[in-house]
Amino acid sequence: MVTDYLSKLPLIALLFTNIIPLVGVLFFKWDAFVIVLLYWAENLAIGFYNVLKIAFVKVPNPAEHLGKLFIIPFFIVHYGGFMAIHGVFILVMFKKSDDFFPGHDAWPCFFVFVQLLINVIREAYLSIPPDARYVILAMFISHGISFGYNYLYRGEYAKVDGRQLMGQPYGRIVVMHIAIIAGGFVTAALGSPLGLLVILVVLKTIIDVKLHLREHRVKTKKSDD
Repeated sequence: MVTDYLSKLPLIALLFTNIIPLVGVLFFKWDAFVIVLLYWAENLAIGFYNVLKIAFVKVPNPAEHLGKLFIIPFFIVHYGGFMAIHGVFILVMFKKSDDFFPGHDAWPCFFVFVQLLINVIREAYLSIPPDARYVILAMFISHGISFGYNYLYRGEYAKVDGRQLMGQPYGRIVVMHIAIIAGGFVTAALGSPLGLLVILVVLKTIIDVKLHLREHRVKTKKSDD
């Protein structure tokens, strides 16, 4: 009974987290910008837990743990740069801010992308309503539950490698945000009508659930072979 409940907990947390933006749209008048930015922020949670996945991934030889000292910083810079440019695109297109590019205090080499991401996160945080910020916390908790149950408890850490994890978040982002960001801009262009915003949130929830089930169903099947 306890195992059955635990197996459903990540999906329950995922659905609960996706319901919150719907509540925000219906009762707090959140517009397309808030919704799109929240979904962008969710990718921060995905990247954060992906770093933990790489750190905890099982390796056949203890010496291979040293390779993580290269893989983790590389992922942070690469994914951070991807997220930074993505965030800049959202903030500029919705005409919220352009005050985030590093100046004379720019960090060296490729680490400037991490600095840019930090600046974008700050601007994004200041641009959304205070009540919407709790959604970001809920997203981190939801993905944390999935990380704890699926990756650690069910042993997914022993079935993947660091190189595979390096590219794992990008597939989800591409599928999700082609649909969500495109829909968000269309919704914003029409004045963020309530009906379209609801459709946008529901669409994201459906995609999210399907991607979640597919990812962990595939891993379960592999583990049974």
